[in-house]
Amino acid sequence: MTLCYATRRVISGGAGLRVVGERRGGAVRRSGRWPFALWLLAAAGMLPGAAAADDNSLAPSAAAAPAPEDWSLHFQLTGIYQGDFGFPSSVQGPNSLSGDQQWRETISGTAYIGRRLPWSGGELYFDPEFNQGFGLSRSHGVAGFPNGEAVKAGFNTPKPNVARLFLRQTFGLGGDQEVIAPDENQLGKTIDISRLTITAGKFAVTDIFDDNSYAHDPRTDFLNLSINNSAAWDAPADAKGYTDGVAVELNERDWAFRWGALLQPKVANDRDLEPRFWKTFGLVAEVERRYRLWGEPGKLRVLGFLNRAPMANLEEAAALGGNLEAARSPRYKGGFALNGEQALTDTLGVFGRFSMNDGQTETWAFTDVDRSTVLGASLKGTAWGRPQDTLALAAAVNELSKPHRDFFTVGGLGIFVGDGQLAYAPETIVETYYNLQIVDAVGLTFDYQFVANPAYNRARGPVSILAARLHFEL
Repeated sequence: MTLCYATRRVISGGAGLRVVGERRGGAVRRSGRWPFALWLLAAAGMLPGAAAADDNSLAPSAAAAPAPEDWSLHFQLTGIYQGDFGFPSSVQGPNSLSGDQQWRETISGTAYIGRRLPWSGGELYFDPEFNQGFGLSRSHGVAGFPNGEAVKAGFNTPKPNVARLFLRQTFGLGGDQEVIAPDENQLGKTIDISRLTITAGKFAVTDIFDDNSYAHDPRTDFLNLSINNSAAWDAPADAKGYTDGVAVELNERDWAFRWGALLQPKVANDRDLEPRFWKTFGLVAEVERRYRLWGEPGKLRVLGFLNRAPMANLEEAAALGGNLEAARSPRYKGGFALNGEQALTDTLGVFGRFSMNDGQTETWAFTDVDRSTVLGASLKGTAWGRPQDTLALAAAVNELSKPHRDFFTVGGLGIFVGDGQLAYAPETIVETYYNLQIVDAVGLTFDYQFVANPAYNRARGPVSILAARLHFEL
């Protein structure tokens, strides 16, 4: 499973009115729900013949503020070509990264369609998408998988799907206002800084939680799954990284609080979500603190989660020779994540993540990590006359609990890893990339990753992985 992404960026500020850019990610609606989807589109005026909204409630109080958007239309297309020249390997299992040379590609295309609804603060977003291609070894062999886009693919030909369909309702609470710049899944508007926002429908949980300005989107920044996400958070999602649910966000000038209740897959890493939310669910809460250090902006986020699903106890599964299904019963799984970012200058920023779960239950929706530590830096190319380019470097150390190690030692298989046997060592990843922004809409990225002990196995690797990424957005 991969997680989608959401980034926010302050563009400019001022007394009483500031400009903020937001990017939101999203999710998948299954075919059985299309009648409801069509009804929503018709109600919002997205179908032919629908009337345009006439809502002046968001009219800006400052003359410089732009008029609110009624429609939002954006598009992205991303192609990633990635591979390695082979590496030392004394063992090979069902979920191993192949020791032979291999090269694979993934392609994704997404349309982001937004519509302001005919009442104050209401918005509807709908994102059709296609995916094509495969990850290395069909997306197996590394817990911190080197291509965050790959696990949404897995098709020889373009596979269309609905990647997002959700309602957003915002209630302004008065006081100073800010201008939200138009972006993917974000209508441009002027809105109260102090506000309550409710999101309901199909989306990715990381559209709202675990954001980071420097590491969050495999289409534009780091490719590695465990650098772009808090890897030990077993985030509720289907196999493509999406879920149904509701999220509530209270935003103030210097802080925000977010809470969400989401559906879990019926079985581990499955496409089908369990609709009986009172039996199987994922709960998440996050506090974000915004501040300035040495005159530069920074953010610190603290996230906690609690999942309930028919998960296996890892000690029991190990005693049964790695049989997860025989050890499954309704259980809870909890953990936390710390996520920080700090600008050092206008062009240089640093970031870090630390996440940890209880280490007693099987991975249900994300990746096979019980503890993860990430540190990195991102530099704009202003110093060499390329202010839109980015040079970045990050390192991740992923670890397993003792019960999880025992499970893989006896031949257990996880979502991403499982070599059939295990000589345990932490999985260590270093990634660097250079993004060459050719024009505003087109970026070409060259990426290198070094992975020591892939899938936590000293008997395999290290491996060097190269990639080129072409990204277009409009």
